[in-house]
Amino acid sequence: MALSEWTPVFQIKANILQQGDSWCLQFDDSLVPDSPNSGWEQYIRNTCARFKCSGCGRSWPSNRVMVVFHMRLSNGQGVVKVRPLRQNCKTCSDAPMERPSITPENIDILLEKLVEKIRIKCYHENLGNVNRPFVSVDVKSPHEPEHCEGCMQGICRRD
Repeated sequence: MALSEWTPVFQIKANILQQGDSWCLQFDDSLVPDSPNSGWEQYIRNTCARFKCSGCGRSWPSNRVMVVFHMRLSNGQGVVKVRPLRQNCKTCSDAPMERPSITPENIDILLEKLVEKIRIKCYHENLGNVNRPFVSVDVKSPHEPEHCEGCMQGICRRD
C-alpha cells in the first residue's frame, strides 16, 4: 500500500473542499489513536483488506482493519496524516506486524468518507447521514484480537 495509490484519489476528492485551501496526505506510523496533537482532529474508520505474512507467506482477509486519520487546516493548508493499523500471522511465532493491502475500491470509499469528515470537522458543514459501505472480503474465521494492532490499542470494535 503505497502513498502513490492514495494521493491521486485524495486530491480528486479534496477538490470539493473550499477553494483556495490546499490539502496533502501523509502516511505516519507514529500516529497514536485517540491522541491527536493540539489543533488536530481525528477520524478512525474500519475497512476491509488482506494481509500477507512476510515470514511464511500465509495470507488472510479481514473485515476489521482500522485506519486512523489525524487532520488539521491552518491558514489555507490542510494536512491529513494516515495510519492503517496492522495485523500479524497467527501461525508464526514472533510474527511481525504486516501492513494491510486495501483494494482500490475500498481506498476510494475510505477517502470519500475522510473528505466528508474534513468537511464536518474542519469546515463545520452539516452533511446529514451519508453511507457508502465497504466491499467486504470473504472471511472464513473469526477476528483474532491477539493478532490485531487495532484491538491491542483498544480501537478495533469502534464503528
